[in-house]
Amino acid sequence: MQYSFRINSDCPVLVFLHGFLGSGEDFEAVISRLGARYSILTIDLPGHGKTKVSEVYTMPKIADAIAALLDTLKIPQASLFGYSMGGRLALYLALRFPERFPKAIVESGSPGLKTEQERSQRLKRDFELADQLETNFSQFLSKWYEQPLFQSIKQHPRFNQMIEQRSQNDPVQLARSLREMSTGAQPSLWEELSAHQNPLLLIVGECDRKFIEINREIASICPTAELAIIPDAGHNVHFENPEAISTQIIGFF
Repeated sequence: MQYSFRINSDCPVLVFLHGFLGSGEDFEAVISRLGARYSILTIDLPGHGKTKVSEVYTMPKIADAIAALLDTLKIPQASLFGYSMGGRLALYLALRFPERFPKAIVESGSPGLKTEQERSQRLKRDFELADQLETNFSQFLSKWYEQPLFQSIKQHPRFNQMIEQRSQNDPVQLARSLREMSTGAQPSLWEELSAHQNPLLLIVGECDRKFIEINREIASICPTAELAIIPDAGHNVHFENPEAISTQIIGFF
């Protein structure tokens, strides 16, 4: 996996995991506000940005690859910040590798789907979306951001710039990621939440009603979780309100 590691001597390591269609560069507006408090590791997840893959990359395999990358970089322990798809991955890492990742922030994420039927239905839908993505990428992008959870972001002055960045991805690679890292493809993490003992911060935008409800339920199950609802933001909180996200990161870590 392609990555960028900015080392600040003796500062704790903070790993950023982006969402579907994104890359490690998505967090620059947040990172620039953090000053010299952390060593920053940003990763282009498989199928995104500069990371190209030819093998299967499911959530467990990506998690193992991230753990191996930290071993290569001689990072025994790190904190996590993950958004959406990256938030699901961050939650998986926090639950399955608690000794490696003692603190995590999950922005607009979820523990997956609870039942096999839900997962099967979602996976079928995401395979159909992946086919559409490969057939007409620009049309897919337009339809993707028609989803209700993205309505607020379309009013952002840098929305068109973000779409341009998204369009630089390889649609074949993205389709592979969508099939293999789908919410329907990942393991359900709901039953693991009650036993989690490390601090967990859940962040959602005030306009993202769907994920507010999901994360309220997570917070009611996980004894160490706290929920922050950020004003002036929908699903992509770090893009719409980077100042508030930066404040949450500094306060939590």
